[in-house]
Formats: sequence, C-alpha cells, structure tokens
Amino acid sequence: MLKKKRVLFICTHNSARSQMAEGLLRAMYRDKYEVFSAGTHPTFVNPYAIKAMEEIGIDISSHYSKSVNEFLDMEIDYVVTVCDSAKEECPYFPGGKYYVHRSFEDPSAVTGSSEEKLNAFRKR
Repeated sequence: MLKKKRVLFICTHNSARSQMAEGLLRAMYRDKYEVFSAGTHPTFVNPYAIKAMEEIGIDISSHYSKSVNEFLDMEIDYVVTVCDSAKEECPYFPGGKYYVHRSFEDPSAVTGSSEEKLNAFRKR
C-alpha cells in the first residue's frame, strides 16, 4: 500500500480558506492524502466557513485553528499557501518538499448582512 502524501494548507488565521481547503481535500481524497491546515497567526474557525462547508456535505465543525509551529518537525509533501500574507510570512517551510501558492480573497473580510457574508464563503 502506498504511503499517503501529506498536504498542509497555510493561511494567516487558519479560520476560513485553509480550513475549507483542508475539509474539501480530505472529503474528496481521504484515501490519497493526509491533510492539515495551519495559520501564521491562528485565531478560530469562522462559523460561516463551517456553515458553507456543511451546505455541501462536509463537516468541519470539529476543526480548530492551529499554528504552523505545530507542524515544523513534520515532513510535508505539499505546502500550499492560500493567501499572499501567509506566503510572505512563510516562504520556506522546514520539511516541505513542494510548494504551491494560490491566493484566494478572504471571505472573512466581507461586510454586510449574514446572508452576504455567507455568500462570500460559498464562492470560495
């Protein structure tokens, strides 16, 4: 049996983009990847991220924000930064083999009604 590849998604707060990416990849390819997410300045998982993922059948309600420091001693096959700030703060990750950067707009930055905020998370 092949060893699962490890993927670490990094964002600033580990509250939305990286959490959603972790949940999505795990749901789609649980048998191929061991998936983690972390933040350079972790806070909490945004409730709108939880709700948007729930709507597509993915439960991230047990996720919590983690610091990149928790993974420094781990060998990671793919280090994926999902915002420019995380890439700038973490251009090199010890134990990282391959690096991927794809900046997504921060849905947490959207203001307005609850529905407008939730729609921002649905788009990501």
